[in-house]
Amino acid sequence: MFVTALLAPLVALGIVPIVLLSALGYPAWAVFGAWLLLCALLVGLDVALAASPRAVVITRQVPSRARLGEPVVASIAVQNTGTRTLRGWLRDAWQPTAGAPLERERISIPAGERRRLQIPLLPRRRGELVSDFAVIRSRGPLGLAGRQAGHDVRGALRVLPAFTSRKHLPSRLARLRELDGNTSIQVRGQGTEFDSLREYVRGDDIRSIDWRATARAGTTMLRTWRPERDRHVVILIDTGRTAAARVGDSTRLDASLEAALLLAALASRAGDHVHLLMYDRAARARVTGVDGAGLLPALTDAMAPVHARLVDTDWAGAFASVRTMTTRPSLIVVLTAQDAAESARGFLGAFPDASRATTLLVGSATDDSIMQVARRRDSRIDVYLAAAAEQTMRDAQVVADAVRRAGGEAIAADPEALPPRIADRYLELKAAGRL
Repeated sequence: MFVTALLAPLVALGIVPIVLLSALGYPAWAVFGAWLLLCALLVGLDVALAASPRAVVITRQVPSRARLGEPVVASIAVQNTGTRTLRGWLRDAWQPTAGAPLERERISIPAGERRRLQIPLLPRRRGELVSDFAVIRSRGPLGLAGRQAGHDVRGALRVLPAFTSRKHLPSRLARLRELDGNTSIQVRGQGTEFDSLREYVRGDDIRSIDWRATARAGTTMLRTWRPERDRHVVILIDTGRTAAARVGDSTRLDASLEAALLLAALASRAGDHVHLLMYDRAARARVTGVDGAGLLPALTDAMAPVHARLVDTDWAGAFASVRTMTTRPSLIVVLTAQDAAESARGFLGAFPDASRATTLLVGSATDDSIMQVARRRDSRIDVYLAAAAEQTMRDAQVVADAVRRAGGEAIAADPEALPPRIADRYLELKAAGRL
């Protein structure tokens, strides 16, 4: 049972009979006791007359998936199987990160009828968000008390990454179409895979003239080229402790997911095969052998429940897992931190294991506020903070130089700029015939 806020004023109202009857000679304690007894009887009567909160059937309708930060509506239906009208409140017990309203839903359901309530949700966390139960409070006719009961009716919503970097996809796809030969000009250097023959026009590269086709056709014919297809792109995302660092308004892992999704969408449209591995001490997510329209749903579904773990990443094991995903020369994109030589020692030591890759890119999300701190000199505290910021940037540069000496390419940018920069580098490799 429960009592409402009306019970307190009712008990306080007892001061009136206490004052009046005390003036007539009645003991104040006896009058107060009688008043409390009356209040208890009214509460008991209200509870007895309230509709049973257990005589209901609750069903849910919850979308299976939603994107982070996008509103979604779940519904819950309550059917009153009792003989009295059920008046009261319903609380749907979603976890706080689901963004459900804090107010309880008021309900009034006649006997034998059903009502459906809409529960707006605004997810603030990736992964599986659940509501394990719902609570019904049935208020009595006097409004002083009532009965409540919990119902085990589970609802689950998988929250996928936001993929805000998809706004950069149309412009990169336009550049990809240019590389792929859908423009009126095709010259040598845009790829090494033969595409078709066309007539020579002034200004074309004479090295692309096909003399055999020229002899057959009686006019000068030119070979056209396009970027190679059916290449392999392996995206390795570090989910160790460095991925938990805050970078801007989110974590480094969230920035890595955005970069991975944009690159995967672009590579898939280019006809390449994309593989995903999320790893710290073990593989947390793995997607391979999926192409076409099913790639992005498979990636987002695998990424959704993965969060950073406060452990050091086993890079030897990570690169060993990469080699099991494809045996062909591949572009390997590693999304991790490049901010401290101490934490990158194991990563750099495992680089020789990745020697099969045609190109290895190392992307890292950085915090632009560090550069702003490094410029301040207004006070003694600012000077010390600037020195620490300068040291951080120097360490990051040391790691980036070590990556280049080991045969890779280092790309560091803020979370907003990192996805398009990696996508642009992919297109450059396509154009240069290195992928």
